[in-house]
Amino acid sequence: MAARKPAAKSNASRDDLLKYYREMLLIRRFEEKAGQLYGMGLIGGFCHLYIGQEAVVVGLEAAAKEGDKRVTSYRDHGHMLACGMDAKGVMAELTGRAGGYSRGKGGSMHMFSKEKHFYGGHGIVGAQVPIGAGLAFADKYLGNDNVTFAYFGDGAANQGQVYETYNMAELWNLPVVFVIENNQYAMGTSVKRSTKSPSLWERGAAYGIKGEAVDGMDVLAVKAAGEKAVAACRAGEGPYILEVMTYRYRGHSMSDPAKYRTREEVQKMRDEKDAIEHVRDLLTTGGLATEDDLKAIDRDIKAIVNDAAEFAKDSPEPDTAELWTDIYA
Repeated sequence: MAARKPAAKSNASRDDLLKYYREMLLIRRFEEKAGQLYGMGLIGGFCHLYIGQEAVVVGLEAAAKEGDKRVTSYRDHGHMLACGMDAKGVMAELTGRAGGYSRGKGGSMHMFSKEKHFYGGHGIVGAQVPIGAGLAFADKYLGNDNVTFAYFGDGAANQGQVYETYNMAELWNLPVVFVIENNQYAMGTSVKRSTKSPSLWERGAAYGIKGEAVDGMDVLAVKAAGEKAVAACRAGEGPYILEVMTYRYRGHSMSDPAKYRTREEVQKMRDEKDAIEHVRDLLTTGGLATEDDLKAIDRDIKAIVNDAAEFAKDSPEPDTAELWTDIYA
């Protein structure tokens, strides 16, 4: 096992670090439980886990304010939890139950919360990016200072509609942060095999869009970059691109054996770069929290996740009348 580098001192407060630790741990434990339920046959269809990428959404949500919007693709459970959606409603939706956010009809890829300004995971690769620009257009039209976070992956970054959206977003000076979650593999294809560009965020330069790359395994670095991006958008400086360099520990989906990378590669990331362990180190080495403090948080999170699983199991199947709701004709 590779040795972890000692954590550097942080300027973040104890309360902030504990908050980020708790939120990232909730996503990790929730996703582990979702993987278990999928294995038991309680989650049908596809299931894309966010394990390893927790610092991305937790860091960016720390830079957001009430009224800001978010839209993403199908690896979306972390985004839901990070923006405050209830774990019970998310798990019930994953299991196709009436107690879910879309009353059991949407599943992982089509879950929404208007209250939390979460405009869905989307199954079509890259489809959420122009939707994100549309959400930002609405805010500009209404004259408020809200920002939209449009999340997509390194694979979607090669989709044509992304660049059509870049063009319009810069042309119309829209308050949208394009977040490229570069987890290094588009399904099973390494980013090194799928693109010649040394970076993905710099492609925005052709449209005059500012941006930067950030360490997506460091929640504090993500938060700082997010604050810079949203400040530019709120100041009317148009769109911003953040390429967040992250890593997923599991396969593309639950059906992916992930044979395109070695176990050693994954373990090295876990040992040296894990985002949750990084914050744990900051708390313990900085004397801000004890092991007992963190164990208490872990127990609390496990209880929340277990309650969500039981709620999902106990929630009834959707009534057949739901076949005729939320449709156009």
